[in-house]
Amino acid sequence: MVALVQEVSKLTDRYQTTVPTGVRKQLKLRKGDQICYHIEDTGRVYLEAAGQAEGDPALGKFLEFLETDISAHPERLVAFDSSLRDRLQEIVGDVNVDLGEALSPDDE
Repeated sequence: MVALVQEVSKLTDRYQTTVPTGVRKQLKLRKGDQICYHIEDTGRVYLEAAGQAEGDPALGKFLEFLETDISAHPERLVAFDSSLRDRLQEIVGDVNVDLGEALSPDDE
């Protein structure tokens, strides 16, 4: 396998490092995600994003439940309408969320 891009990061005194931006984007990593390291006998190391189901088994089970329910009862899916928007407003109260606002650099 030929490396198309090379990224470098530095180890701290505590053996910690920041995953370079290019690697984070390629692996679609977000804060809190886990990385899986694969080490060959030759010493070459591969890394990949660990599956979400591995990191959070409850989330995996919940997504399986949703998939099964939607497949069995597609008629239960409804469009997001004004009554649902009003109900959500009651739940979140004064929290101001602008879905059109750009993410901060920390959230990208």
